[in-house]
Amino acid sequence: MSFSTIAADERVSTVSFPDDSISVLLMDGRTITVPLAWYPRLLAATAAERENWKIAGGGYGIHWPELDEDLSTEGLLRGAPAPDFRATRRRNGSIRKTTRSK
Repeated sequence: MSFSTIAADERVSTVSFPDDSISVLLMDGRTITVPLAWYPRLLAATAAERENWKIAGGGYGIHWPELDEDLSTEGLLRGAPAPDFRATRRRNGSIRKTTRSK
């Protein structure tokens, strides 16, 4: 029995914004879709600002020049929200700190 190996190609092909999410189509055909709320700058941006993206980092990143926002396919595949995502949610009261009883 013979198996052909398909090489993963995590470079960006295209980006779209369905509903309240961001979808990134990779060169190997996979699609990564995550909540737009994970990226507060993109969430607050206009549709025109979101659509003004460029492939960066040798194909492994996305850059929005007007927003000074950068995402990598590595971070998207890992499921990593923007570093300030939790801080933003905490300020808005969406995340509450919990304390444990001793």
